[in-house]
Amino acid sequence: MEKLSSALLEEAVDQIARMPGIGKKSALRIVLHLLKQPKEDVNRLGNSIIDMREKIGYCRVCHNISDTEICPICDNPRRDASTLCVVENIQDVMSVENTQQYNGLYHVLGGIISPMDGIGPADLNIDSLIERVESGEVIEVILALSTTIEGDTTSFYIYRKLEHTGVQVTSLARGMAVGDSLQYADEVTLGRSIINRIPFEK
Repeated sequence: MEKLSSALLEEAVDQIARMPGIGKKSALRIVLHLLKQPKEDVNRLGNSIIDMREKIGYCRVCHNISDTEICPICDNPRRDASTLCVVENIQDVMSVENTQQYNGLYHVLGGIISPMDGIGPADLNIDSLIERVESGEVIEVILALSTTIEGDTTSFYIYRKLEHTGVQVTSLARGMAVGDSLQYADEVTLGRSIINRIPFEK
């Protein structure tokens, strides 16, 4: 893309183009659109992004994003605290919630074991998961991780770490195709996979 006539415009384009899935041309369209909007609307957008970055944190129980120390899901007495759904990331929590087929709690690992990317068990929220299960309230742990080699490796690692607790460990039914990521699965398939979950197999 040719150099723009305004350094401020170019800086805005460069910053927006750093976002995933947005190239320089798309970033330019977004910036030019914002220039046409009322200043109040653009200020509101900018302030909302700043507030989001500065004020949103992570739930100290499940590691989901939260505006408060404990997220609304963990803090909801109507949720089934005996069932724990282990997911890779925050998008997966949203995917499972959208199925409306699950009423338990979550545990967000923050990734999966991937030696190629330098991610080991110590880099994930696995120790806090084990602590939650060892507290005695959890009866079932659902391993809702992607059906990739890395996902299966992480599931097996967690299974071995939980063996001594005697808790029931299940995984999603294979309505989820091998290699699928939860966030890209349709809600019906994912919902059925949760309902028809099976004992985790070594």
